[in-house]
Amino acid sequence: MNGMARILIVEDEPDLAFSLQEDLRRQGHAPVHAVDGLQALQLGRDRPWDLILLDVMLPKMDGYDVCTALRKSGVSTPIIMLTARAHEAEKELGLDSGADDYVTKPFSLRELRARIRAQLRRSERYVERRVQFGDCEVDFDRAELRRAGARVEITPTELRLLEVLLRNRGRVLTRAQLIDAAWGDGVAITDRAVDTQVFNLRKKIEPVAGEPRFLLGVRGLGYRFADEN
Repeated sequence: MNGMARILIVEDEPDLAFSLQEDLRRQGHAPVHAVDGLQALQLGRDRPWDLILLDVMLPKMDGYDVCTALRKSGVSTPIIMLTARAHEAEKELGLDSGADDYVTKPFSLRELRARIRAQLRRSERYVERRVQFGDCEVDFDRAELRRAGARVEITPTELRLLEVLLRNRGRVLTRAQLIDAAWGDGVAITDRAVDTQVFNLRKKIEPVAGEPRFLLGVRGLGYRFADEN
Protein backbone atom coordinates (compact mmCIF):
# COMPACT_ATOMS: atom_id res chain seq x y z
CA MET A 1 0.00 0.00 0.00
CA ASN A 2 1.33 3.42 -0.96
CA GLY A 3 0.93 6.79 0.73
CA MET A 4 2.03 8.71 3.77
CA ALA A 5 1.42 7.16 7.17
CA ARG A 6 1.67 8.95 10.51
CA ILE A 7 4.02 6.78 12.59
CA LEU A 8 4.92 7.29 16.25
CA ILE A 9 8.42 6.04 17.09
CA VAL A 10 8.94 5.35 20.80
CA GLU A 11 12.66 4.74 21.30
CA ASP A 12 15.11 6.07 23.88
CA GLU A 13 18.29 5.19 21.94
CA PRO A 14 19.06 8.40 19.99
CA ASP A 15 21.01 6.76 17.15
CA LEU A 16 18.38 4.11 16.49
CA ALA A 17 15.56 6.65 16.72
CA PHE A 18 17.33 8.89 14.21
CA SER A 19 17.89 5.97 11.80
CA LEU A 20 14.25 4.93 12.01
CA GLN A 21 13.00 8.47 11.40
CA GLU A 22 15.27 8.98 8.40
CA ASP A 23 14.31 5.64 6.86
CA LEU A 24 10.59 6.24 7.35
CA ARG A 25 10.87 9.70 5.79
CA ARG A 26 12.62 8.17 2.78
CA GLN A 27 9.67 5.77 2.49
CA GLY A 28 7.34 8.77 2.30
CA HIS A 29 5.94 8.53 5.83
CA ALA A 30 5.63 11.13 8.60
CA PRO A 31 7.41 9.93 11.76
CA VAL A 32 7.25 11.59 15.18
CA HIS A 33 9.63 10.61 18.00
CA ALA A 34 8.80 10.01 21.67
CA VAL A 35 11.68 9.46 24.11
CA ASP A 36 9.97 7.78 27.06
CA GLY A 37 6.90 5.82 28.06
CA LEU A 38 4.90 8.69 29.51
CA GLN A 39 5.38 10.85 26.42
CA ALA A 40 4.41 7.87 24.26
CA LEU A 41 1.21 7.34 26.23
CA GLN A 42 0.23 10.99 25.92
CA LEU A 43 0.96 11.22 22.20
CA GLY A 44 -0.62 7.84 21.51
CA ARG A 45 -3.88 8.92 23.11
CA ASP A 46 -4.00 12.52 21.88
CA ARG A 47 -3.12 12.27 18.20
CA PRO A 48 -4.26 10.13 15.27
CA TRP A 49 -1.65 7.55 14.17
CA ASP A 50 -1.47 4.88 11.52
CA LEU A 51 1.19 2.86 13.35
CA ILE A 52 3.21 2.90 16.58
CA LEU A 53 6.74 1.48 16.84
CA LEU A 54 7.15 0.84 20.57
CA ASP A 55 10.38 -0.07 22.32
CA VAL A 56 10.02 -2.23 25.43
CA MET A 57 12.83 -0.89 27.63
CA LEU A 58 11.88 2.75 28.16
CA PRO A 59 12.40 5.38 30.88
CA LYS A 60 9.46 6.27 33.16
CA MET A 61 7.12 3.55 31.83
CA ASP A 62 7.99 0.37 29.95
CA GLY A 63 6.54 -0.57 26.58
CA TYR A 64 4.32 -3.34 27.95
CA ASP A 65 2.56 -0.91 30.29
CA VAL A 66 2.28 1.73 27.55
CA CYS A 67 0.72 -0.79 25.19
CA THR A 68 -1.72 -2.04 27.81
CA ALA A 69 -2.74 1.51 28.76
CA LEU A 70 -3.28 2.53 25.12
CA ARG A 71 -5.51 -0.46 24.48
CA LYS A 72 -7.51 0.17 27.66
CA SER A 73 -8.10 3.77 26.56
CA GLY A 74 -9.55 2.58 23.24
CA VAL A 75 -6.56 3.19 20.94
CA SER A 76 -6.74 0.61 18.14
CA THR A 77 -3.68 1.80 16.19
CA PRO A 78 -1.43 -1.11 15.11
CA ILE A 79 1.56 -1.47 17.46
CA ILE A 80 4.88 -3.14 16.61
CA MET A 81 7.02 -3.75 19.68
CA LEU A 82 10.81 -3.45 19.41
CA THR A 83 13.02 -5.20 21.94
CA ALA A 84 16.37 -6.85 22.55
CA ARG A 85 14.59 -9.56 24.54
CA ALA A 86 14.32 -12.69 22.41
CA HIS A 87 12.74 -15.08 24.92
CA GLU A 88 9.35 -16.53 24.03
CA ALA A 89 7.91 -15.39 27.38
CA GLU A 90 8.72 -11.74 26.58
CA LYS A 91 7.18 -12.04 23.12
CA GLU A 92 4.07 -13.59 24.63
CA LEU A 93 3.85 -10.77 27.17
CA GLY A 94 4.13 -8.18 24.42
CA LEU A 95 1.38 -9.74 22.33
CA ASP A 96 -0.81 -10.25 25.39
CA SER A 97 -0.46 -6.56 26.23
CA GLY A 98 -2.07 -5.71 22.90
CA ALA A 99 0.79 -5.50 20.41
CA ASP A 100 0.14 -6.59 16.83
CA ASP A 101 3.70 -7.66 16.03
CA TYR A 102 7.05 -8.13 17.76
CA VAL A 103 10.49 -7.44 16.25
CA THR A 104 13.67 -8.49 18.05
CA LYS A 105 16.77 -6.28 18.03
CA PRO A 106 19.02 -6.19 16.15
CA PHE A 107 16.76 -6.11 13.10
CA SER A 108 17.27 -5.03 9.52
CA LEU A 109 15.45 -1.97 8.24
CA ARG A 110 14.31 -4.07 5.31
CA GLU A 111 12.55 -6.52 7.62
CA LEU A 112 10.98 -3.69 9.62
CA ARG A 113 9.69 -2.03 6.44
CA ALA A 114 7.97 -5.27 5.48
CA ARG A 115 6.39 -5.57 8.94
CA ILE A 116 5.20 -1.96 8.74
CA ARG A 117 3.66 -2.48 5.30
CA ALA A 118 1.86 -5.58 6.53
CA GLN A 119 0.34 -3.75 9.49
CA LEU A 120 -0.71 -0.76 7.38
CA ARG A 121 -2.45 -3.08 4.92
CA ARG A 122 -4.39 -4.67 7.77
CA SER A 123 -5.25 -1.41 9.48
CA GLU A 124 -8.83 -0.26 8.94
CA ARG A 125 -7.77 3.23 9.93
CA TYR A 126 -5.36 3.62 7.02
CA VAL A 127 -7.30 5.32 4.24
CA GLU A 128 -7.47 3.65 0.83
CA ARG A 129 -5.62 5.50 -1.89
CA ARG A 130 -8.80 6.07 -3.92
CA VAL A 131 -11.90 7.01 -1.96
CA GLN A 132 -15.44 7.77 -3.10
CA PHE A 133 -18.16 9.60 -1.19
CA GLY A 134 -21.27 11.26 -2.59
CA ASP A 135 -20.41 12.35 -6.13
CA CYS A 136 -16.75 12.87 -5.20
CA GLU A 137 -13.74 10.67 -5.87
CA VAL A 138 -10.30 11.47 -4.45
CA ASP A 139 -7.14 9.75 -5.66
CA PHE A 140 -4.34 10.44 -3.19
CA ASP A 141 -1.62 8.89 -5.34
CA ARG A 142 -2.50 11.22 -8.23
CA ALA A 143 -3.39 14.12 -5.90
CA GLU A 144 -6.69 14.47 -7.73
CA LEU A 145 -10.23 15.31 -6.65
CA ARG A 146 -13.12 14.72 -9.04
CA ARG A 147 -16.72 15.80 -8.64
CA ALA A 148 -19.29 14.08 -10.84
CA GLY A 149 -16.38 13.01 -13.04
CA ALA A 150 -14.98 16.53 -13.48
CA ARG A 151 -11.61 17.40 -12.00
CA VAL A 152 -11.67 19.93 -9.14
CA GLU A 153 -8.57 21.91 -8.23
CA ILE A 154 -7.36 21.09 -4.72
CA THR A 155 -4.34 22.46 -2.90
CA PRO A 156 -1.75 20.21 -1.21
CA THR A 157 -2.90 21.44 2.22
CA GLU A 158 -6.54 20.72 1.43
CA LEU A 159 -5.58 17.26 0.20
CA ARG A 160 -3.60 16.48 3.38
CA LEU A 161 -6.47 17.75 5.51
CA LEU A 162 -8.96 15.59 3.63
CA GLU A 163 -6.72 12.54 3.98
CA VAL A 164 -6.40 13.03 7.75
CA LEU A 165 -10.17 13.38 8.13
CA LEU A 166 -10.91 10.35 5.97
CA ARG A 167 -8.31 8.27 7.80
CA ASN A 168 -10.15 9.07 11.03
CA ARG A 169 -13.66 8.86 9.59
CA GLY A 170 -16.29 9.21 12.29
CA ARG A 171 -13.79 10.47 14.89
CA VAL A 172 -13.79 14.05 16.14
CA LEU A 173 -10.41 15.71 15.59
CA THR A 174 -9.51 18.92 17.38
CA ARG A 175 -8.00 21.81 15.47
CA ALA A 176 -4.69 21.12 17.22
CA GLN A 177 -4.77 17.50 16.03
CA LEU A 178 -5.54 18.62 12.49
CA ILE A 179 -2.65 21.08 12.55
CA ASP A 180 -0.22 18.40 13.74
CA ALA A 181 -1.44 15.86 11.19
CA ALA A 182 -1.95 18.04 8.11
CA TRP A 183 0.73 20.72 8.60
CA GLY A 184 3.27 18.97 10.85
CA ASP A 185 4.89 19.53 14.22
CA GLY A 186 6.18 22.99 15.04
CA VAL A 187 4.23 24.80 12.31
CA ALA A 188 2.65 28.07 13.46
CA ILE A 189 -0.94 27.68 12.24
CA THR A 190 -3.90 29.34 13.96
CA ASP A 191 -7.31 27.78 14.59
CA ARG A 192 -8.78 30.37 12.23
CA ALA A 193 -6.50 29.11 9.44
CA VAL A 194 -7.84 25.59 10.00
CA ASP A 195 -11.42 26.89 9.78
CA THR A 196 -10.56 28.68 6.53
CA GLN A 197 -9.15 25.49 5.00
CA VAL A 198 -12.24 23.54 6.09
CA PHE A 199 -14.48 26.23 4.57
CA ASN A 200 -12.59 26.03 1.26
CA LEU A 201 -12.65 22.24 1.27
CA ARG A 202 -16.40 22.16 1.91
CA LYS A 203 -16.98 24.27 -1.20
CA LYS A 204 -15.25 21.54 -3.21
CA ILE A 205 -16.76 18.37 -1.71
CA GLU A 206 -20.17 19.26 -0.26
CA PRO A 207 -23.42 19.37 -2.27
CA VAL A 208 -24.23 22.57 -0.35
CA ALA A 209 -21.22 24.11 1.43
CA GLY A 210 -23.37 25.83 4.04
CA GLU A 211 -25.17 22.59 4.90
CA PRO A 212 -22.33 20.03 5.14
CA ARG A 213 -23.09 16.32 4.99
CA PHE A 214 -19.51 15.02 5.05
CA LEU A 215 -17.13 17.44 6.77
CA LEU A 216 -19.01 18.17 9.98
CA GLY A 217 -18.19 20.67 12.69
CA VAL A 218 -18.54 19.70 16.36
CA ARG A 219 -19.10 22.80 18.46
CA GLY A 220 -16.32 23.47 20.94
CA LEU A 221 -14.28 20.48 19.76
CA GLY A 222 -13.31 20.38 16.09
CA TYR A 223 -14.31 18.46 12.98
CA ARG A 224 -15.13 14.95 11.85
CA PHE A 225 -15.74 13.28 8.50
CA ALA A 226 -19.00 11.31 8.32
CA ASP A 227 -20.30 8.96 5.65
CA GLU A 228 -23.32 10.02 3.66
CA ASN A 229 -26.56 8.96 5.36
